[in-house]
Amino acid sequence: MDMDDKNRRLIEIPHDPTVYQPSYAASHTEEINGRLPLKHTNESAKSFDDDSLEKPTAYEMTEHDVLAENERWPTPEEERTWVRVADNVPSKAFLIIVTEFCERFTYYGVSGIFQNYIQNGYKVPGADPGAINGGKNMASGLGNFFQFWCYITPIFAAIIADQWWGKYKTILVFAMIYMVGDLVLTLTSIPASIRHGGALPGLVISMIIIGLGTGGIKSNVSPMVADQYQRQRPFIRKLKSGKEVLIDRGATIQSIFNWFYWAINVGSLSSIATTELEHNVDFWPAYLLPTLMFVICIGVFWAGRNTYIRKPPTGSILVKAFQCMTTGFKQSRKSKKSGSVLVTDEGKKKNWMEYAKPSNMISPPADVTWNDTFVDELMSTLKACKVFLFYPIYWLCYGQMTNNLVAQAGEMDSGSVPNDIMQNIDALCLIIFIPIFDKLIYPGLRRCGVHVGPVTRIFIGFIFAAISMAYAAIVQHLVYNAGPYYNEPGSNHNNISAGIQIPAYIFIAWSEIFASITGLEYAYTKAPNSMKSIVMSIYLVTTCGGAILAFCFNSITNDPYLVENFAVVAGLMGFFSVLFYVCFYKYDRKARQEEEERRSS
Repeated sequence: MDMDDKNRRLIEIPHDPTVYQPSYAASHTEEINGRLPLKHTNESAKSFDDDSLEKPTAYEMTEHDVLAENERWPTPEEERTWVRVADNVPSKAFLIIVTEFCERFTYYGVSGIFQNYIQNGYKVPGADPGAINGGKNMASGLGNFFQFWCYITPIFAAIIADQWWGKYKTILVFAMIYMVGDLVLTLTSIPASIRHGGALPGLVISMIIIGLGTGGIKSNVSPMVADQYQRQRPFIRKLKSGKEVLIDRGATIQSIFNWFYWAINVGSLSSIATTELEHNVDFWPAYLLPTLMFVICIGVFWAGRNTYIRKPPTGSILVKAFQCMTTGFKQSRKSKKSGSVLVTDEGKKKNWMEYAKPSNMISPPADVTWNDTFVDELMSTLKACKVFLFYPIYWLCYGQMTNNLVAQAGEMDSGSVPNDIMQNIDALCLIIFIPIFDKLIYPGLRRCGVHVGPVTRIFIGFIFAAISMAYAAIVQHLVYNAGPYYNEPGSNHNNISAGIQIPAYIFIAWSEIFASITGLEYAYTKAPNSMKSIVMSIYLVTTCGGAILAFCFNSITNDPYLVENFAVVAGLMGFFSVLFYVCFYKYDRKARQEEEERRSS
């Protein structure tokens, strides 16, 4: 729990022009480049009339940048040299994390058994459980459609949140829609409905409704959880042991997203319960369990209504952004024709978006509704989104876990373990490894002075995904070479243990720690405040690209072509991993240089 919630006591600071005044007394201070300078209080208070004193670092100030009795501002030397650590996660952020756990419990609980529900027949003796008897192609196709739909809807929900409702109301309303989809799925999976052909239409309808609901939640819940931590400036806190540590916002946001993703994967273990229910009871109780959990989800989220930091809607910027980009393109062409090209101090041509700034326009259009700052923020957003262009290939790899790897396990000897329970190894690995990375590996690297930037982390994650798919291709080759059914097992099992699949799930889990979590962090931290929901939804929409690519592989998601399926996906992921790093490795270096310059300014 963070110190803001109950027991924080603010330090009373009398006005003194030589001592740091918090944001509420900012009027008494001078500005450096339009921002408030770093100043000091308590034992770190120093005079600003001393010429020997280094100029402090500039930071944006908020009303949340106030000190508790065991905290102080760092000196410039401390800020440059001390190792930065994460702050405690605010309790209101934990409420949102619990909400996401419940929502993911529901999502993975229902979707984790889709493959068997669609692929196999109902109550067929000696076969895996099923309901619709649509075969592997239908199961993979509907699964890819569901994934596509769930991750295209966030863009519309982001517009609603930014234009009208705000994040809190959008999440609450779309949660109600989500609940309707859960009820439709549960009711159409009862035995009478399955025997009378109601399972398939009920599934399709529920997929559409659930996809709409999850889109409304996904585009807003991750930026909202990060919004709950409002402190901007680094500060020093004295721990109970007497040791002082430098608390950093960047490390805290990274930690929040680590725990957010950890909760997602704890929730995804619900498919262990639902697979056991489908195998030992029936599908309707397997779908009823996550439906009941979603009632808890809504209740938990609603319980924090009076504590959340809610940022009001500021209007959707999509239309304005499109108009701005169109104007920039037209103005750049007009400038080139007239010979008045914008150049930097080094003589290089400026980005075409610079021409969208009203201050740079030749005969500005009458309908310009933005200023130069908006153009700068839009350019920052577009730059951040470039990184996401490579994510569809990654989601193509990740999607194999919920369909083709489940089908692969169904062709192997899993003993008394249901074939669709194997995918939970991924979640178990994440539950184990995320705290290790958050509490040991990342802090250890920072203590050693090793900076692993977001681009490098994403690249490492992509490589692990490629390794996972290459390993899956090897396993599939072994399955086809095992008897007695070889490369045409159908719904039968070859004599090979499903346990050899485990490393594929471990590699996928490692890839998520580096690529998926970092993608969430990157989308939030690189986007301007006015565009966080949009950038987060664009990041989520890349999953749709993975689903579209998966449709292209539908013809080889059947036996005896699954070796080729996994091998091609692994090759694509490996190639685009290298290309990604070549394109963006300078981003890490530039961000590091800017951080060093900011600290030493």
